[in-house]
Amino acid sequence: MTISEPQKRISERALTVWKIAACLHSLLVWLLAGGLIALTIIFDFPNWIIGTAVAVAVVYSYFFIFLLPKLRWKRWRYEVREQEIELQHGVFIVKRTLIPMIRVQHVDTLQGPLLRKYGLSTVTVSTAATVHEIPALDMEEAESLRTSISRLARVADEDV
Repeated sequence: MTISEPQKRISERALTVWKIAACLHSLLVWLLAGGLIALTIIFDFPNWIIGTAVAVAVVYSYFFIFLLPKLRWKRWRYEVREQEIELQHGVFIVKRTLIPMIRVQHVDTLQGPLLRKYGLSTVTVSTAATVHEIPALDMEEAESLRTSISRLARVADEDV
């Protein structure tokens, strides 16, 4: 018997948010590459260091800005059922997590400046052991999901 994967996806605007965050991270890599290039010129190090620094920065930027966000978005799925929450995410290693409703202690939504700008919010589900996140949902969907999970967790708690 094969178990079907969760069906709901996060917002496609997550791609934009993740790409902007990756651009900011890549800026640091380009600054380091620039520093290495400056040191190479100042101290007359071998010129292959310049080529290597630029190549590493280009590959890093391409991977984290263009490739990784698309792969992350394609894999990120979730589903909230009466008895459990199922999450699936990962790029090379796909992780599937089942969170029993009876274990849910509280549910929050959170937004950073980028998420707020694009009308997105992250839902966090806390259990005694850990915190699970469903990132980059439309704000209305995130609020609805938070309320729904909270209600289902109370019902699961009352059944025990």
